[in-house]
Order: sequence, then structure tokens, then C-alpha cells
Amino acid sequence: MELLGKSREELKEWLAGLGEPAYRGDQIYRALYQERNFEIARMTTLPAELRERLAREATITMPTVRQRYVSTDGSVRYLFGLGEKEKKKDNRETQSSRRNSEKGPASVEAVFMPSEGRQTICISTQAGCAVDCQFCMTAQLGLIRNLTAGEIVAQILLPLEEHKAELTAQTNVVLMGQGEPLLNFENVMAAMRIVLDKKGVGLAPKHVTLSTSGIVPGIEKLAKESVRPKLAISLNASNDEQRDKLMPINKKYPLKVLLEACKNFPTGSREYITFEYVLLGGVNDTTEDARRVVRLMSGLGRVKVNLIPWNPGALPYKEPTEESVAEFHRILLERGVPAFTRYSRGRDVMAACGQLALKEVGGEKNFQSSIISIQ
Repeated sequence: MELLGKSREELKEWLAGLGEPAYRGDQIYRALYQERNFEIARMTTLPAELRERLAREATITMPTVRQRYVSTDGSVRYLFGLGEKEKKKDNRETQSSRRNSEKGPASVEAVFMPSEGRQTICISTQAGCAVDCQFCMTAQLGLIRNLTAGEIVAQILLPLEEHKAELTAQTNVVLMGQGEPLLNFENVMAAMRIVLDKKGVGLAPKHVTLSTSGIVPGIEKLAKESVRPKLAISLNASNDEQRDKLMPINKKYPLKVLLEACKNFPTGSREYITFEYVLLGGVNDTTEDARRVVRLMSGLGRVKVNLIPWNPGALPYKEPTEESVAEFHRILLERGVPAFTRYSRGRDVMAACGQLALKEVGGEKNFQSSIISIQ
């Protein structure tokens, strides 16, 4: 029995099946998610006899920290190994066989970003990604596999435990690393129910953001969840023709369909839907693009746009100029669209926005991450 990623109800039911009182499940749940205790032997609220039995019949599988990369701005990029036996994937392996390897070895990243008054953790929901965004290096990996609920939650728990001496009162989590969260919906939501449970990790929904490329059925399912993270849409284009080229998923869920789903998405009185717009120099950063984005935002209710200047990588794009970024920002603001320019953190340790790909850097294996800092 793998304990990490299990809900309170699942733990209580399993303990009851062992002939133990249900409250033992509550104790394990608290030990895992509030106390961040990942060793059964150290769960001293449990009787010694039960701990001995759990040591034989249960596991708590945390990711292996293969590397930590510390940025000059204080960000820490974690390279995690998932699965009991780490081995390289054969590059000739088909995507179909990768998808079917649900619990096999994989590597993913999370990034811990401290700032004044808060810390933000960016986590992955899949190893690799099936959504072929042309400007994102993750697309070159393809989909390796979905992450389990435990593997998703662990990317939050481990950095929090390692940095516990320096934590501030507010923790933000952004589901913006590898993968498309809404294509791993059940595992993502199982993890989020633990993260957003006051008796679990205990984060407030307003401090957790899920970013999607625009999987409309997933957005509609998310809207029905009673407790859920905030929604962010990876927009990155100002019309369908442009978005079809940059984000092929748009051919399946074009802007009209996507924006209608956003219009119908329930938001609280102080909640926004965030639209992320990666600015690609000479591609989607013109004044005409900015005006079209303004028109797209019309009638959607409470929205804001995060402008993210593209970071260099081994792809046929270039960074926008400071002038084009400023002008794009100005046009949105002048026309009443709340807009913010977000510069990626941790560039010196390959933690820049939209560039996640396995490569050799300085003799070490490096992955580049898709990271932005959410207020």
C-alpha cells in the first residue's frame, strides 16, 4: 500500500480493513501532509506494533532528488527522479508505450522560488507533455507518463520541508511545470484535494493556480469541482490562425470554444481567470496583436493577462524587444485589461519560462523549466 497521495478517507478505510480504528488514518494523514513526516518509524503517534506492521505492508515513496540548482535570486530548481528504479528511456520508444507505462521511472522538475512575504513552488503534473506547443521545449520530450497524486503532492512537500526554517506565512503553488494538468485530471484533482484540505497541506485555493493550454472538457470538469485551484489559460496568440501554428491544440479547441468555456467558468468575487501570453519577438508581439488580445478579453468578466517575454532556447524564435513588451503592456492597460509583465526567475540555473528539455550543460544533465512567479 502506497500511503503518499492517499486521501484521509482512503487511509481510514485501509486502516479499518487492517482491524485498526479509523482515527489511525487521520493520524497518518496529518503526519504526511501537515508534519511532512515521510518515515513510518518516526510517526510516534502510532503504536510501535502498528508502525512495525506498516513497515511491512506500506510504503511512502518520495522522489529522489537527483540535483538541486540554486539561482543567484534564491530560486532552487529540483531535478526529481520518480520510480524505484531510475533508467534512461529508449529514444525509440513509442509514445503509445510511454503512455502505458503509468508508474515507470521518469524525471521531472519543481522549482522553489522565495520572495518577500511568500514562496512559490512550480510543479509538474506529467513527465513530458503531449501538447505540442511549438515554442516550448517540453514538446520535444513527448508524453512519457502521467504522474500519480502522490508524485504531484511530493513536489510541494519536499521543498517545503527542506526550506522550513525560512518559510513565510504564504505559500503559492503553480501547476505550470512539465505536462498538461487537465490531461491528467483525476490524479491532479486527487492531489489538489489534499493540498487544499485544511487538514492536509492546508493551502488556500486562492494561492494555487492550474495552467492549461486550453483543454475545454477539462475546464468544464474543473468548473464543477467544489474546491479547486484558480484557472490560468496559456493563450500565446491573438487569433486562431496564429494559435493553430503555435499551439496545435487550438485546432481541436479553437479560441471561440475556449473563451466560451472561460466565460462560463465560475469565479469568486475577488477571483480572476489569468491569461498567460508568451511574447515571441516578431511573431505575436505587435501592436495589432495587443489590440486583438483586448478584443478577446471583452465580455469574459474578471480577467488579467500575464505577459511573459520568451526566453532563448534551441527553437526558431527570438526574444521580444523591451520596447515591444512595454508597448504591448501599455495598450492592454489603456483599454482596461489588467496586465502584468512577468520576467522568469532562475535563468542562470536553466529555470526560465517555457524551456523544459533534457540537455547536457556543464557536464551535468539539466532540465529547463517553465516557471513564472504568481502574485
